[in-house]
Amino acid sequence: MARPRRNPPSFLLTLLLVFGLFCVKIETSFERDDDQEEYISAVGDPGMRRDGLRVAIEAWNQCNEVGEEAPFMGSPRAADCFDVFKAKPQATTTAPQTEGKETFSLCNCIPHILVHRVTEIDNKLGVGQPFPGGRPEAFTDINLYAAEKELYLGSKCQVEDKPNPWQFWMIMLKSGNMDTYAANCPKNGHRVGPYGPNHEFPCFGKGCMNQPLIYHDYTTLQGPNITTLRGRFFGSWDLDADLRKGIVEEFSYYSVTWEKELGIGSWVFHHVLRTSTKYPWLMLYLRSDATAGFSGGYHYQTRGMSKIIPESPNFKVRFTLNVIKGGGPRSQFYLMDIGSCWKNNGQPCDGDVASDVTRYSEMLLNPEMPSWCQADNPRLCPPYHTFPNGVRIHRSDIANFPYEAYHLYCSPGNAEHIEEPNILCDPFSNPQPQEILQIVPHKVWGDYGYPTEKGQGWIGDPRTWELDVGRLSQYLYFYQDPGTPPARRQWTSVDLGAEIYIDPDQVAEWTVSDFDILIPKQQ
Repeated sequence: MARPRRNPPSFLLTLLLVFGLFCVKIETSFERDDDQEEYISAVGDPGMRRDGLRVAIEAWNQCNEVGEEAPFMGSPRAADCFDVFKAKPQATTTAPQTEGKETFSLCNCIPHILVHRVTEIDNKLGVGQPFPGGRPEAFTDINLYAAEKELYLGSKCQVEDKPNPWQFWMIMLKSGNMDTYAANCPKNGHRVGPYGPNHEFPCFGKGCMNQPLIYHDYTTLQGPNITTLRGRFFGSWDLDADLRKGIVEEFSYYSVTWEKELGIGSWVFHHVLRTSTKYPWLMLYLRSDATAGFSGGYHYQTRGMSKIIPESPNFKVRFTLNVIKGGGPRSQFYLMDIGSCWKNNGQPCDGDVASDVTRYSEMLLNPEMPSWCQADNPRLCPPYHTFPNGVRIHRSDIANFPYEAYHLYCSPGNAEHIEEPNILCDPFSNPQPQEILQIVPHKVWGDYGYPTEKGQGWIGDPRTWELDVGRLSQYLYFYQDPGTPPARRQWTSVDLGAEIYIDPDQVAEWTVSDFDILIPKQQ
């Protein structure tokens, strides 16, 4: 299998640092701009303006586990974390032996140096290879190993901050392929044996749940003035793909490239995702996850960017999105996707996958995505809708319920008091039961800053959004057992990106910048 070129930065950066020891001082370029006095940022890198980037990548199979590692790739967790060191100008001296001669200083040629915190050896760690701080029992368990590796990479990337340290933005990859005969995925948190066939899940046969190839171009300084920071992760789920020439039509593909000018503006994350015949259901998101505890859909300790966990109703999310290609008619492009976890009795999740429930709310931006919630088919509607003024109406109120505002609602598979009629959420695509509420552009969401008409913010209409996600998510319906105290809606994952649902040979492309989560100064 031919492999694309990978930048080997460690030797080069070490060489530069050695030569520059006498002219480099630690001076990390760092910008913070909380331009709204009543709000502060909940993320470690407000607005994506910090030159010293922290970014990681993770890959999951259908049930949010690893299952098997791709050849030569190691466990599917990797990071690109670096600091910027600024050269200290050298004092000029005139000595008899140098008078009239030009002197050379490396510091004058290389005004900035990047020092990476994560090496290629770290990123290629795979099951069976120990690393500092890891639990011995995880070193031989392929799923636990990935979770522990994320913590290890987080320790190398961590930035001390108040009120909590933080680690990195997270790029998430996922394939919807599932081999029902392999019995890899639990059903609503319970192990089940082989079964099939199940045509709801694509699978070309044994090995269809493989992890992707993950290649890495470490961030370097580029451009005519050596002031452009640029790096990327890229790869394919097709293990025989030759990616030396980039995207190839018959193969799946993903790429996330980040770029920024030193000391100026925001990082711009450029995403590309392509499905193929063998891998028709793929996902690519950019996430701000919790820096500790569980993140959305993940039953292991996590690391991330949200140093303060946003909680309904008091937070907003701001970002700039430019959708270049939409991913086809079945692309569930998420303008905003928030994930949390609480039990049906309202208590917080504790890692028990049989009783924990992942909760998702997603705004689908693709104008081709229909509303499946209809008055004559209410099982795909949430039981209630609450307007911004607090008025709550039942889905049976045909005159007032906004059916067209919802794509679908599905109930958690372990709920015991679900209103009829209903549908249950996919029991396999999370390690525990899940509840999903998907909304589409509609006038009822305008009060929260969301799109009110189909096509807003879509291809050819780039926008900077400021969404009142906290207030909206407080009013959205989520199931709880009758008579139980309301759950605290703390959103441990806030993300956006594309899910192309069982549609081969489609391409989605978009950029994200200026991402921030804002919370009131006084809570």
